Amino acid sequence: MQMKSSTVGDALVVAVQDQRIDAAVAVRFKSRLMELAETPSERVILDLSNVDFLDSSGLGAVVGAMKQLGRARRLDLAGMTPTVEKVFRITRMDRIFRIYPSAEAALEDVADAT
Repeated sequence: MQMKSSTVGDALVVAVQDQRIDAAVAVRFKSRLMELAETPSERVILDLSNVDFLDSSGLGAVVGAMKQLGRARRLDLAGMTPTVEKVFRITRMDRIFRIYPSAEAALEDVADAT
């Protein structure tokens, strides 16, 4: 599972480089995300702009990562393709996560992050 991370202010931005988060990679995805999230930050922004497909296992991995981060750190989502966004909308997970059109938009929304 390929991911790139960068720290911008108090936020850790993690960009998924793979096009799919499905049952075949969900465990590796979550493990890699949590490894990158060891970098101290108040907020983690998961950039999904390269992800074209996310199944229920991938959704479970994202939710599991949010729970593992705990209440002290937020996991925000950014850059969803319409197909991925539909999965979050159908499962009503769009009510649990803050979703932004891009990582840049998420970074600009500092006031809501606190």
